[in-house]
Amino acid sequence: MIILIVLIVLFLGLAILFMNGKGEFLIAGYNTMPDEEKEKYDTVRLCKFMGKSMFALTFSMIIWGLSDLFGMPILFYVGLVVFLGIVVFMIVYMNTGKRFQKSSL
Repeated sequence: MIILIVLIVLFLGLAILFMNGKGEFLIAGYNTMPDEEKEKYDTVRLCKFMGKSMFALTFSMIIWGLSDLFGMPILFYVGLVVFLGIVVFMIVYMNTGKRFQKSSL
């Protein structure tokens, strides 16, 4: 339970960092791009999306904690399905279309 609480606090901290438009160096894939490729992306918009996603993932982890607190294993499975659904949505949303590219290009 302590590890889950630490993870929730870590994810909340990252969510707040991303919602402020900071921390793009923590986004996998973005930090490995060459500088000229990075200039094509709207980093603030990308960070805000990641922040919202981190808040959603944190919510699913809170459901995991509630399952342990109330002794209801079904809540863990609900939280797990929500967590995996959010991750799949994030991957598909970020990799389809040109949502995070600057519009001036």
